[in-house]
Amino acid sequence: MIRLTSIEKVQNRIGEIARKCASRPEWERKEMPDASKNRFVEVLDSVQKKSEGNLSSGGQRDMEALRRLVSRYAEEQNIDEELIRAVIQVESGWKTDAVSVKGAQGLMQLMPRTAAMLGVDDAFDPEQNIEGGVKYLSDLTDKYEGDVEKALAAYNAGPSRVDSGATPSETARYVRNVMALYHRYREEG
Repeated sequence: MIRLTSIEKVQNRIGEIARKCASRPEWERKEMPDASKNRFVEVLDSVQKKSEGNLSSGGQRDMEALRRLVSRYAEEQNIDEELIRAVIQVESGWKTDAVSVKGAQGLMQLMPRTAAMLGVDDAFDPEQNIEGGVKYLSDLTDKYEGDVEKALAAYNAGPSRVDSGATPSETARYVRNVMALYHRYREEG
């Protein structure tokens, strides 16, 4: 049996993605950002601006309503609004109906057990999802005595994995990406 290193696995996955993109129509390929030449945040911004540009006026109002919810619950839980916005952007790209391959749901990608623990009956209800997600992140920030990066790692991988030191490598990437957006949002004011 051939055992691949992590780098080989990543290279194989990049090759798969490149082949899939190459089979797309020319007009669709031109609109895709070139991730190899841009930093994560720049690529994410490009995708976000494009999706916001495609929103109808109703969609724009929905985005404004979501941002008001983020602001309200961030203030209520005494956590930076920019941090919550960064988490939502990385977790779901602001898609209220997002579902991960592991079953996380909604804007802040709450796992069903976590949602139940937080009293969230419908993880696809933006208000319940944001309220629960912000509360959970606030609780984790308190647990880790204000260490936002550790709280984000626990939000992504679970507190038991962080406490045991068995945090997956993709969690480190997640934390870097959220923190990059968070700092950028704070700079923008």
